[in-house]
Amino acid sequence: MSQSSHPPSLLTLVSKTLVQQCELPLGAAIALGVSGGPDSMALLHTLTLCRQKLGLKLLAISVDHGLRPEAREELTLVSDFCRQHQVDFVGAELGLAAGANLHARARAARYECLWSEAKQHLGEACFLATAHHKNDRAETVLLRILRGSSLAGLSVLKARNEQLLRPMILAGRADVELHLKRHGIPFVTDPSNVNPRFLRTRIRTEVLPVLEALAPGVIEHLVALADEASELPEPLGLSREHRAQLRKAAFNPYLAIDLRLPSGLRLYRAPRGE
Repeated sequence: MSQSSHPPSLLTLVSKTLVQQCELPLGAAIALGVSGGPDSMALLHTLTLCRQKLGLKLLAISVDHGLRPEAREELTLVSDFCRQHQVDFVGAELGLAAGANLHARARAARYECLWSEAKQHLGEACFLATAHHKNDRAETVLLRILRGSSLAGLSVLKARNEQLLRPMILAGRADVELHLKRHGIPFVTDPSNVNPRFLRTRIRTEVLPVLEALAPGVIEHLVALADEASELPEPLGLSREHRAQLRKAAFNPYLAIDLRLPSGLRLYRAPRGE
């Protein structure tokens, strides 16, 4: 029997990412930042579908920045969806003032709020999941290139960064849209996401379409570039994996260390009792 030619579903890609790339432990507690937009609603629904298999405890958090009157209705949409799917929900309000660097200030305040609510309701060991996908990652690589970046700076939006998860990072925007349509999931659109005054918006709506017309595989190429950048050794030969192991060892004085660095050095600590 020949293998199916259909591409993997969003559910399959999310499950694969959580298990293989994020190495998520069974029974993990995950908070999700849910704006009511298509990406975050697709992630929320997908995690409800794999919740039982992975033993997940879910909490959806919506943040109203106090900048748009429509935000209250969007929180209601998310709240109603969570109630229908038996997911705990928290709505938070920030009340940001308009002014310079609004996008950056809103993002920083949102993440601070999300982490605060997540740890308050799920504990310090919880994870926070965002709805970034493959297209977001490609856009971010281009954004870094346009603004100027080192090679290491192109290592963006990995599947897992400590307790921050991006379960949809193997999926593309088309996968998300298909999932929403297939399951009839409601969502809202934020007009700021198509505002051309933001460079990311112009990359998404103007630059990437031209690049895709010239090279249809450009999204995959940019994502591969981000993957390769994440494997670059850093000064003294300390790769990201080396640093991750050293952080674990720093918190556990009994953990054995045996790191062979590209410089030819070896960092070794014997197991307890050796």
